[in-house]
Amino acid sequence: MTEVCGVVLAAGEGRRLRPLTEAVPKALCPVGNLPLLDHALRRLTGLGLIGPEQVAVNAAYLADQVVRHATGRTHLSVEPDGPLGTSGGVARLRKWIDGRGVLVGNADAYLADPLREPGKDIAALLAGWSGDTVRLLTKPCRPGETGGFSGNRFAGFSLIPWRYVAVLKDQQADLVGTVWRPAEAEGALELIGYEGHYLDTGTPALYLEANLHAAGTGLADPSAEVTGVAVESVIGAGARVAGSVTRCVVWPGATVAAGETLTDVIRAPGGLTVPVG
Repeated sequence: MTEVCGVVLAAGEGRRLRPLTEAVPKALCPVGNLPLLDHALRRLTGLGLIGPEQVAVNAAYLADQVVRHATGRTHLSVEPDGPLGTSGGVARLRKWIDGRGVLVGNADAYLADPLREPGKDIAALLAGWSGDTVRLLTKPCRPGETGGFSGNRFAGFSLIPWRYVAVLKDQQADLVGTVWRPAEAEGALELIGYEGHYLDTGTPALYLEANLHAAGTGLADPSAEVTGVAVESVIGAGARVAGSVTRCVVWPGATVAAGETLTDVIRAPGGLTVPVG
């Protein structure tokens, strides 16, 4: 099989998640008490892609936080003038990719397959790959959803041959325009269905939904202090819940005071509360 490396795209500003992302990059927002970036890296590890020789992460918005988080575990590519988009981010890594195929994942993609461990759940992307086609991980489009690819929508990961990477320009652009659609027009696009649960966590509502899916009936970090009531919620490390939370995400270090009742919100440190409605 063609040699493959992995890239996790973590440069985005997460504008739709503001104000949560005003101080924390989207890639480091926790889902199920694990940063989104770590979910993606764990998935690559499950495929045998480990360390700076095989895995790269790009960063731009609040890049210092991403760099600190991923240093030593990945090759890092910082975009100093702001995010270059999914295509520009990969193009900037061309020298590091160096002739290999590249498995590109979006840090904000939440995937979970109850029947397969992370990595094994997307192994079909690599199985039998010739190294010549572009492959997209997909889910069927929702009723009324437009766009997509032959009735399917992108589900967080794509596999790209070196011949496409080699001609990408180091400028603002997205893979849908520079790689996916051209490959589709050439008859070189393969769609690989994902059998698990997929969410783009780009909005507060979807971010909360991903957390609640990860939590099941509820999830609390061992260092959290819960003296109140927590129902179907995710409670982060060092968080303190003395009030009542239902279907909420309480970030690490955040507090819900006695007498507070929260439902369907994200609570961050400093009392920041983001409703999903």
